[in-house]
Amino acid sequence: MRRCSKTGCQGDALATLTYNYADSTVVIGPLSRRAEPHTYDLCGEHARRTTAPRGWEVLRLALPERYEPVAPQGAAGAVPPAEAPPTPSACAAPPAPAARPGLRLVRDEGPENPVHS
Repeated sequence: MRRCSKTGCQGDALATLTYNYADSTVVIGPLSRRAEPHTYDLCGEHARRTTAPRGWEVLRLALPERYEPVAPQGAAGAVPPAEAPPTPSACAAPPAPAARPGLRLVRDEGPENPVHS
């Protein structure tokens, strides 16, 4: 259980606050699955009372009424099974073998070697 990031608050975290500096937006949404750098976990009261700096917009996503634990990633039954990955024959073209590990072939797209799609 994560706690609210506000100093002195011991409330259970219910929301995650993220600053989007490029758009001058504060996003307050449901608690993220794991703590991330540059985000802030907030209790319900602090999530409701948080305001944005002057000139910024606040985007508030719907929050649950109470904390609901989420199974950690990789836990059995937490995520529905995904579709099987495509078989190699279904891929458009296999990658060219590299001459040395870490290197890949890049074809010249000049007028003498046009690339057709």
